Amino acid sequence: MSTEHVTQVNLIENGPVVVVGTIDLHHPDGTVERRERRSSFCRCGKSASLPLCDGSHKN
Repeated sequence: MSTEHVTQVNLIENGPVVVVGTIDLHHPDGTVERRERRSSFCRCGKSASLPLCDGSHKN
């Protein structure tokens, strides 16, 4: 089995961009947040926790 770690990016129809894997999220204020496993990013602009998706697109 390969030990290579692959980060996967999935575009959900009428929903968020879902990233599966470890990423470093660089915020405008210069802070860097390590996100592991799964992160969902808003594409509709309605989320109260931008850039992350909070499910507001469903309303």
